[in-house]
Amino acid sequence: MLFQNQVVVVTGGGRGIGAAAAKLFARHGASVVVNDLDAEPAESVIAEIQSAGGSAFAVPGSVTEEGFPETLLDAAAERFGKINVIVNNAGFLWDGMLHTMTDEQWLRVLEIHTFAPFRMIRAAAKHLREPAKEELKAGKPFSENRCIVNVSSTSGLHGNVGQANYATAKMGVVGLTKTVAKEWGRFGVRCNAVAFGFIDTRMTRAKEDGESIEVAGHEIAQGIPEAARGRAVTGNPLGRPGTDEEAAGGILMMASPLAGYVTGHTLEVTGGAGI
Repeated sequence: MLFQNQVVVVTGGGRGIGAAAAKLFARHGASVVVNDLDAEPAESVIAEIQSAGGSAFAVPGSVTEEGFPETLLDAAAERFGKINVIVNNAGFLWDGMLHTMTDEQWLRVLEIHTFAPFRMIRAAAKHLREPAKEELKAGKPFSENRCIVNVSSTSGLHGNVGQANYATAKMGVVGLTKTVAKEWGRFGVRCNAVAFGFIDTRMTRAKEDGESIEVAGHEIAQGIPEAARGRAVTGNPLGRPGTDEEAAGGILMMASPLAGYVTGHTLEVTGGAGI
């Protein structure tokens, strides 16, 4: 029960890695706040957590909307009294070759993967930094585990064909993570990133399966073309894609007290790809 009496906020928590992370945190004792763009999958995750005896509630909405990060975090603090961990996981793909990529493709992907985490962290200052600052002033030891985990990708670490926007955004997350670690470390607030490789989610399944997301009036296909996907599936030493539960384990690891002396780090959860 690594997160007993702790409060965890997960963005993009209605599906895939985010949903698996929300349920894993709950199994380890956390009260969980699940955010997703769509209410239905978020409520489904909440129902599953509650049926297992856990504590959770949903705050649907887009983390890219101005003011929504404040709304989300204030709702979490009002419901549970505090916030311990924030997982910036929400995201989507809008792939295209660099020479044909539109400005909107570029901006929308940076907005969700870089601007939204920045806004979430800025909004988190009063919930994480300020309580710790008061404890520091009073000469008291820090009373809580306070941590941010940002989701990155091997596309950000190594680049990827057809993902100039996504690769740029996910490398930006690494820089943001290191900066937060340096600025907030004196207040006992840790900030780490987890860079995923080929995890089996709707973002990596065959594009021909027809998975999509609606963003600003655009129906954007998710996934990888089958031909490219076949190469990626076995493109690591373990020879298989990771599961969303395995991905969630990396997030939980970096947020847990077991990583209490780890900050500014990017953990690669890739099955060994890129070594």
